[in-house]
Amino acid sequence: MSRVALPLGIPVVLGLVIGGVIALHPGSGTSDLSQVALGVPTPSASPSASAGAASSASSATPATTLAANVNCDIIVPANPLSAQGLATPYQLTGTDGMTPAQSGCTMVNAANLGAFVQATILNTRTGKLSVYNPLVITQGTTPAVQPTAPTLPKHYIATIDFGFNGTDLFQVGAKPNTLRNANCVNGTPGSVFGQVSFCNGTQFFNEAHRLEAEGKLRVPFEGTSNKIVATRVPGSTGRDCLVTHNFQMVDQDPSDNVTTVYLLNPATGQTAQDTTSNAGNIAGSTLLLNGSDNTLLDLFMDPTLGCTPFQAPDLANNNQPTSSQALDELLAEHDEPRTQGLVPENDEMVLDGNGQFDAAKDDLYREEIGETPINRQNQAMSDPQMYCQNMVNIQTPFLKDNENQLATGQSPVTAVGDNLLTFLGNRLNMSFTNLACQDFGLTNPVTVTLDGNGVAVAVTFNTTPQKATATGQAPEMPGYGHGQRSGRGHHRLMDPSGM
Repeated sequence: MSRVALPLGIPVVLGLVIGGVIALHPGSGTSDLSQVALGVPTPSASPSASAGAASSASSATPATTLAANVNCDIIVPANPLSAQGLATPYQLTGTDGMTPAQSGCTMVNAANLGAFVQATILNTRTGKLSVYNPLVITQGTTPAVQPTAPTLPKHYIATIDFGFNGTDLFQVGAKPNTLRNANCVNGTPGSVFGQVSFCNGTQFFNEAHRLEAEGKLRVPFEGTSNKIVATRVPGSTGRDCLVTHNFQMVDQDPSDNVTTVYLLNPATGQTAQDTTSNAGNIAGSTLLLNGSDNTLLDLFMDPTLGCTPFQAPDLANNNQPTSSQALDELLAEHDEPRTQGLVPENDEMVLDGNGQFDAAKDDLYREEIGETPINRQNQAMSDPQMYCQNMVNIQTPFLKDNENQLATGQSPVTAVGDNLLTFLGNRLNMSFTNLACQDFGLTNPVTVTLDGNGVAVAVTFNTTPQKATATGQAPEMPGYGHGQRSGRGHHRLMDPSGM
């Protein structure tokens, strides 16, 4: 399978945890991005046809409730790995009995609390890959366009990845055995991962690795680009295009969230799958995205650096090529960098409920996205101390050496940086702090100049190699920890970009 460039000539809204919104103008046919105002249109929700639907999304929710809540539930339909299950909309609602209106857990509010689901399907006889993005609707609404069940191979295995623009997303099965039967994983007991969760990930990647070994699944080389300046430092990949395990592009929570896109009808608050047909039939629609490392790489960094993402046919959109989190991970594993940026134990998504390092939780996360569990070899590159050191010593000179090219790229979040370079520099700056890299005897390598609105307008880099010298520990933050179903006053480290 070849790597195909991702088309940009469509309207896009990036749903990011910091509330940044970017859009492509409808019908422009160009890849020009512009900032648009954040607003929550008043939906006129239609009655739900789904069993157990609560109330419709409403703009009458008290502002204090919306501002305070950062967590949501997502109702997983029965048999989610089947064709019918993939076509059955997931429902977004509030936790602890709160309705969407009371909690703000609506797809109209996707920039803050939107949920996204993505399935990657593997034909176990031929090794052919495909993608299908199940729809998420606000509980109490119906889809703007009802999804059509995909045609799946007779012999297949699928993985389902979840993304969220809030803090903690809790899986809830439509039936008592739904999550267990689909091998769904939300984290460890009492401590969810946070924004991400999975169904059948470990099983999918085990099969994918087997088919790769047999030569049936062929994952491409990531390619090279003359636009990339080859940085001569340990861990450099020369002019090779980047993958999600490259320290050149990782942040505080690598390999997180999905590349799913949904259509939103602002007039009704209803959502639909992003297909050519649906876009043409929903006037004034906007596309919602999940802020993710994969979106950053596939949609922003790759085009700027002259690279293209790994894509497969979208079964919901007439087999048009599309990317996915699982495809990005397969590519990263196939073309593993010499210095691997795997999910470290100081990633807030894999800390335990008390905010401490948890190797078992880290291993569980890694297994669900196909990464190798913690071992002596990869810990020499991706334990908390070495992750910080490698992020500083590899990413900093990469950004410095490629600053002219990156400065020509569009910022994914203009509230963080005014172009791709300042965005990435500010992202590295904040990731250093959020990972507590200073506790390992390291110095933040980025100096950021902010304008009056707090947007990075210039960045400078100190490329002097550093060596981690201290032991360090998990960030000490009172009340911090995922997964508490009551007493929701805990604090989560902010992903500075949602990506």
